[in-house]
Amino acid sequence: MKQLLIVWHSRTGAARQMAQAAAQGALAAATLLEQPDALAVVLRRAEDATEADVLASDGFLFCAPENLASLSGEMKEFFDRCYYGVLDRIAGRPYACLISAGSDGAGAARQVERICTGWRLRAAAPALIVNLGAQTPEQIAAPKTVAPAELARCEDAGGLLAGLLVTAA
Repeated sequence: MKQLLIVWHSRTGAARQMAQAAAQGALAAATLLEQPDALAVVLRRAEDATEADVLASDGFLFCAPENLASLSGEMKEFFDRCYYGVLDRIAGRPYACLISAGSDGAGAARQVERICTGWRLRAAAPALIVNLGAQTPEQIAAPKTVAPAELARCEDAGGLLAGLLVTAA
């Protein structure tokens, strides 16, 4: 059985919704490929994800908000905690990245890409950035609801990774 690890962090709910949609998409894709028992999807909050989770996984989806043009601190802390312990032990595995942003998201996506390049992971697709348009302090701090069309894109990202994992030789 292949394992897809989805590591997420969210303060306002947007990245959590995106991660959950990706998990649903991954499971649905495995079912469509008639291999529902060939894939385990593990959702972990960034604060709870460990080196052991990373090492046990065949593919990864990292989902976090962009804060102040950077990756959220909690997600960065996950990478900081796990980076050296898995370095040179997960090379070649596929990954994808989902970023919730108020206006841009590119800075956080670049950070994930640089970290995954260091891990020698293989990007399954370009980063998916969901721009929620939050610009005022009140909008930024408010709970978020991600639009169904954006959640569908997140499901597709999960499905893509699932397809790569369950059809790999």
